[in-house]
Amino acid sequence: MHEHEEMDLKAMNQKFQPTIEFCLSYEGNDSDHHTIDLYDVSQALIGFQRSLALTTHLVINGEIITQAPSLKGAKILASPAQEGSWEIIATILAGAYAIGTASKATPIGHIVHSLYDYIISKSLGVHVDYDKSIGQLVEEHKKKTENELNIGEHKVNSLIEKCNTALIEIHRPIAKNKTATRAIILAKTAGVPEEKIQVGPTFTLETFAYIHEEITEDEPVVVEGRISSYNTNTFRGRIFASTEGRPIPFELANTSRTDQVVALLTASLTVTAVKDYDNEWSSVYCRAFRTTTKNGHLKSYKIIEVSHTIIS
Repeated sequence: MHEHEEMDLKAMNQKFQPTIEFCLSYEGNDSDHHTIDLYDVSQALIGFQRSLALTTHLVINGEIITQAPSLKGAKILASPAQEGSWEIIATILAGAYAIGTASKATPIGHIVHSLYDYIISKSLGVHVDYDKSIGQLVEEHKKKTENELNIGEHKVNSLIEKCNTALIEIHRPIAKNKTATRAIILAKTAGVPEEKIQVGPTFTLETFAYIHEEITEDEPVVVEGRISSYNTNTFRGRIFASTEGRPIPFELANTSRTDQVVALLTASLTVTAVKDYDNEWSSVYCRAFRTTTKNGHLKSYKIIEVSHTIIS
């Protein structure tokens, strides 16, 4: 490596500082003997990295990303698996800007840990109250730094949805070839003595069944919103639901796949794409069945009726 390349690398590394470590550890069956199914764990690690990247990006940038490589303002580095149970350590390094916006009382690592714990707990069936956990953290951070964290409840709900598949994949060594029986994630904040705190509940076959289970409600609801995406081949898309404050996946029921319905959806999509929200064709009104997780988190709509005017 040339001298100027070494200097550039050092300068780049100096811009990022370790903020927190997360350790994903598998136990039981083959994993107790330091072995684990390679394909299962490779998919699990992708899920682990994705859930960390999406959570970190929201804390630092106040945005929901759909692809983990889009992470900005931070890096996630991996350390090799350790002896004992099968485990791997992921260290999150935050950029200078992110560190500069946090106070010593509420460092970035603590915020990421708190949000990640909330996401995993909520997804795997542990009751957590947004106002008493993340909401309180946001208020405390604002008082101490005069900077408000852009992690409102609507965005956190969207993050839960985006992390769903990733958390299912973390279960893979437990649920597929069963080279492990359980997994835990531990966190350790940088600069804090060797104190590791478990993040969320233990991953087991029971939590796998929980996160997989979907419930379709018996009574339809009326949804007002703007169409943000739509595929004419699959009759699927997303609607930015005004009551939810975020885009929700939907699918048209067979009985509603008419030319008139498709015309209403595409009209809304067209004006939404150019952000012409005052346009009369921006909003649509839908009658739909809600599909939720076992803990009541909304996952999607099954739309049975679409109208340009209010549905009573």
